[in-house]
Amino acid sequence: MNRPAIEFEARNPRFAEHLRAGLVTMPIVHALGLRFVRIEPGEVEIEMPFADQWSFRSGQFQATPIFAVADFAGVCAAGTLIPEGWSMSTVDVTLKIVGPALAGPLRAVGRVLKSGKLLTVSEASVFAFDGRSDSLCANALLTGRNLPPS
Repeated sequence: MNRPAIEFEARNPRFAEHLRAGLVTMPIVHALGLRFVRIEPGEVEIEMPFADQWSFRSGQFQATPIFAVADFAGVCAAGTLIPEGWSMSTVDVTLKIVGPALAGPLRAVGRVLKSGKLLTVSEASVFAFDGRSDSLCANALLTGRNLPPS
């Protein structure tokens, strides 16, 4: 069954700028080498380069960076829909690894499924690129808490 594309409207006209600015303040983002590939209302793509420090055997990502890039993609997708001044916090994630994440960058596509006042539910698909093609290596279902300005 094909799902119809969900179109969301951003409540903050500068959502992309605010997402980028918020992410660069996080040391973990720099450690993982995360960068945005695409930012749209309700959907983002984030890429993470391969590094030996994130592998459990030569040429293969360990589960932790796969989880991290999925988490950032899903919650950042949710972050595209919150009002200016608000922030997001992950409250729940289920990650299913479905294939190896071989050397090459990981690319996570986060998509909002349901945006509410208090919580936003999103999904993230993580793909690994082996130099020739990309393959699905994980799927995540995420819930983020929408946090008003303090």
